[in-house]
Amino acid sequence: MRITFEPIGYVRTKYSDEEIKELGFVDAEIVVFDEYVEGLKGIEEYSHIIIVYYMHRVSDNCKRVLKVKPRGLARRYGISLDKLPELGVFATASPCRPNPIGITVVKLLSVEKNVLRVRGLDAFNETPVLDIKPYTEDKCVREFKLPRWIEELQRRQDA
Repeated sequence: MRITFEPIGYVRTKYSDEEIKELGFVDAEIVVFDEYVEGLKGIEEYSHIIIVYYMHRVSDNCKRVLKVKPRGLARRYGISLDKLPELGVFATASPCRPNPIGITVVKLLSVEKNVLRVRGLDAFNETPVLDIKPYTEDKCVREFKLPRWIEELQRRQDA
C-alpha cells in the first residue's frame, strides 16, 4: 500500500532551526494555500488548533532509526543523554521515525485570510502542513500515566 499526501500549506517563522531546537516551541504562521482557504471558515472561533505536518528535513537514515535517547527531555531537564534510557521511537517524540509526521497543539492567535498566527509550534520554517484540526474537549486527556523515570525528572526539577 502506498499513501501520498499533498500539503495544504506551510510554516512561516522568523526562527532558525537551531533556535527552534533550543526553544522547543515558538510563534509562527501557518500559510494555507489559496485552494484550501474555504476550509478555514469558522477556525477563528477556536482558541487552540492541532497542526499536522511533515518533517521534510528528516534524512532517510533517520527514518530507519528505531531506538533513540529522548534528546528533548535532556534539554528540558538539563541532564546529559547518558542519564536517559534508550527507547523505541514510538515511545518518544523524536523526529527520527519511519513516517516523520509531527502533530502539535498550538494557541491560535489570529486569522487573516489564508494566514493563521499561532503560538507553540515546534516545526521549522517552510515545513509542509498536511492538516489543521480544531482542538476540542473530546481530545483533552485529563488523566494519563508517565513512565516513572520521567516523573522522577519532574520531581527533581520542581525541588
